[in-house]
Amino acid sequence: MSKLIDGQLFCAMVIEGALSIEEKKEEANELNVFPVPDGDTGTNMSLTMASAKNELSRLKDADLPTASAAAASALLRGARGNSGVILSLLFRGMSKQLKKCKEANGQMLALALQEGVQAAYKAVMKPAEGTILTVSRVAAQHVVELCQSNPEIGCGEVLRQALDRGHEALTETTHQNPVLEKAGVVDAGGFGFLAVLEGMNDAYNGIHKERAIAEPTPEQKAGATFSDISEEDITFTYCTEFIAERRDKARNVQRLRSFLNSIGDSLVVVEDDDIVKVHVHTDQPNEALAAGLKFGQLLTVKIENMRQQHSAKIVEEASGLESKARKIAEPEKKYGFVSVAAGEGLVSVFRDLGVDEMVQGGQTMNPSTDDILHAIDAVPAEIVFVLPNNKNIVMAAEQAVPLCEKKTVVIIPTKNIPQGISAMLSFDESMEMDENREAMLDAAANVRSGQVTYAARNSDFDGKKIKEGEYLSLLESKLCANSRKMDDAVKKMVREMCKKSCSFVNIIYGEDMTEDDAARIEKMVLKEAPEAEVTIINGGQPVYYFIISAEG
Repeated sequence: MSKLIDGQLFCAMVIEGALSIEEKKEEANELNVFPVPDGDTGTNMSLTMASAKNELSRLKDADLPTASAAAASALLRGARGNSGVILSLLFRGMSKQLKKCKEANGQMLALALQEGVQAAYKAVMKPAEGTILTVSRVAAQHVVELCQSNPEIGCGEVLRQALDRGHEALTETTHQNPVLEKAGVVDAGGFGFLAVLEGMNDAYNGIHKERAIAEPTPEQKAGATFSDISEEDITFTYCTEFIAERRDKARNVQRLRSFLNSIGDSLVVVEDDDIVKVHVHTDQPNEALAAGLKFGQLLTVKIENMRQQHSAKIVEEASGLESKARKIAEPEKKYGFVSVAAGEGLVSVFRDLGVDEMVQGGQTMNPSTDDILHAIDAVPAEIVFVLPNNKNIVMAAEQAVPLCEKKTVVIIPTKNIPQGISAMLSFDESMEMDENREAMLDAAANVRSGQVTYAARNSDFDGKKIKEGEYLSLLESKLCANSRKMDDAVKKMVREMCKKSCSFVNIIYGEDMTEDDAARIEKMVLKEAPEAEVTIINGGQPVYYFIISAEG
């Protein structure tokens, strides 16, 4: 007779599932069709499962309802990327079924798998075939039908049959998705799901494999450790931010930039027809403000002593005051903002635009739902707008919404940095929430964006031979050009995105580029759109050499 699954066995199964996907995460990463340096799927699923492994490892003598609920909660908070979120939803649905019994038989396990699939499908607006959803649905449907014809089937047979049918479904994904078929690979998310299920099956059968898992890399810090930074590393004392009304339209903003650069660093200047927003680190904040006053009245001013803040942070760390427990800020205003970005310059840009809390993340480093939740908690506002700025972070942000009991949270599903910047520029404090939401969505939709990165692997994508190390230009996330020469890859993208009627272009250069490199790109832009107003921003972002946006 097949043994039943109780709380203790369920914990062992989830832990072994986490170890299995950890072992196979690079294999899953290599299945990513697009050759950009993301490596998202396997890594995200592994990190998501690790959150459940860590939680269940601490549970002692838990029954099945408790263990399955703990796993679902940990996975929800630890979910990273779209694949990780879907995986967490599969377990959340399973938990709804498993909480009905102290021990699960084969039929209950099959129904739990089916419940998980239903939960995952509900969360995806336009589910596509040939994905993790397909593989999990086909596997669950098969074992439910088996149990309907023979209710005595045990858990062991359900797991084995789910795996067998799941592997068949995984093979079929190659032909269900045109992109997968061109690349001749199976779906990475479906592969990851079956890796988890294989680990769970091993644990059910008492098999605990010696898995070839690499030494863990140091856990990424959620924030800087300030005691690692000496006060000498702080070049200038005052973080100075202001917004100046642009009454004198003729005054040259480029001269303001040059002056502020001469008295400080970490400079970001964002402008439109009505205002100039400035962020600069300097020892002469009075001179910075005086330069701003030449444009018109100062609408907002914020000056902070960074050396004093640094000392306070070190004291806070030494006394153990920092905690991972949720700290929900009381509302002090109606609206607040959370944004995701990587790179000191981009963080400063969003801060200048009014973002309260920044979450470190982006390509190759998708934050978890819990990371986004803690940022929302920290915003002292009744209504919090969240800008994920990456298509693989949107679902994780959406999962944070039901966890925020005391605030209204609005997700603006921005898929890249330019969309996030454009959305923030369109916000109007005087408008109602729904009006702002629509305005921000419209603004994000009307900006054209391109990125320049490199090929992480050899690939035959969309009929083009791509070699590892080549420069890639992506226009609206689609491959525009690839070349051994960066300028060749950039030129084609600039020609396609910058029309003569183009009004505004932002060139955001990354951590491996210089202002001179950006000036070279500016010449390409002005050749295509001579009348465009071009802004160059030191974003400091990893992965992308340049992020370029065009409007008008």
